Amino acid sequence: MTTVIIGAGIIGTSTAYYHTQSQTSSIHLIESSPQLFASASGYAAGFLARDWFAPASTSLGRLSFDLHKKLAEEHKGYETWGYSRSTATSLAETIGGSEEEDWLGEGTSRAKAAKRIAENDDSRPVWLAPRHGKPDIIDKGVGTAQVDPFELCQFLLSECKSRGVILHQPAKATGLTRDSTGALSCIRVQNTQTSEEYDIPCTRLVLAAGGWTSQVFQQLFPESKLQIPVSSLAGHSLLLRSSHWPPRSSDALPPDINATPRGVDGSASGLKTQPPCHALFTSDPEHSYSPELFTRLPAGHIYIAGLNGPYPLPSLATERVVDPKAIAILKGTAKHLLGKDTFEVEREALCWRPVTGRGVPIVGPASNKRGEGEQGVWIAAGHGPWGISMSLGTGYVVAEMVEGRQTSADLKGLRL
Repeated sequence: MTTVIIGAGIIGTSTAYYHTQSQTSSIHLIESSPQLFASASGYAAGFLARDWFAPASTSLGRLSFDLHKKLAEEHKGYETWGYSRSTATSLAETIGGSEEEDWLGEGTSRAKAAKRIAENDDSRPVWLAPRHGKPDIIDKGVGTAQVDPFELCQFLLSECKSRGVILHQPAKATGLTRDSTGALSCIRVQNTQTSEEYDIPCTRLVLAAGGWTSQVFQQLFPESKLQIPVSSLAGHSLLLRSSHWPPRSSDALPPDINATPRGVDGSASGLKTQPPCHALFTSDPEHSYSPELFTRLPAGHIYIAGLNGPYPLPSLATERVVDPKAIAILKGTAKHLLGKDTFEVEREALCWRPVTGRGVPIVGPASNKRGEGEQGVWIAAGHGPWGISMSLGTGYVVAEMVEGRQTSADLKGLRL
């Protein structure tokens, strides 16, 4: 049997990665963008959380967080893709427990999703300008972490290729063929650079094309009554270097920075000092948005985002055009929080996150309760701001579904 995954972003590559652990037949990844990881998979914040999710996503979120730890322990995650525990903080904002599922659509902070706040201590981001007070601690790094999503994607894809996964890029699926029983048999692919068309076997199909997932479904199944309610929300970001990050003194970093906690509570990890990375959630009343700042190691970057807008989804992620006004607002926020003349901008970016009206992703077969759907097809999209955090868990359970096994997370609230 042959599995075809449309979308070679972090959800698609995670699915292929875990599928290769038990799958012996062919696996194909189809990616339309001429640049890999050109949207949210490569330009997202890379913040990970274990318990910040709506009830429907809680099981998947916990599974994924634990898989991120496990992968980092087994493959030198700190050195390879910057996996590090991260202290989550809130500045000048009162955060309470909330089950709000669509805080992203409301334009508020993801910190609203945190279910508890740890007692404050002496931890303070070294890069935060002195005029600002001490942030409240949401999580001390037990249930929060940080990665560089682009580097993680690169690792996953490299592993997939080494295991025999075939990447078709830049390419798009243009049609499907079914056998006499109605089962999928092959998919037609077009190389978008050469216009060459060819068929590859396809008995199982996974759609993980991010904000483009609903378009791909409509193109492949034009007569289907099923609707895939995945749209997109655009967001700008900056990647910065600060003269105050990372700390210059080696004494400011814990001696076991490469370690990752083995238990959920961190008790077996040996990490006795405050982890160096921080996530800072705050507010900007003047521009009516909720800035988010994340520090990364070992690269030493600071990532700032939170400014979203109604920028239309392009045909390809590489066709993005950043909005100078949005970039100017982010730079102004950076100056306010970090201090004037303390940082340099290395990258200005715009990406599209796949979202759903329910505020939770769609992870499951392409069928609904009315019996409308397509046999042998699965959907994995709509993760919103949690695509990186939920990526490994999503890939893991989608691989289980495709292989006909019981899933390791409760997906009842995530199906169509």
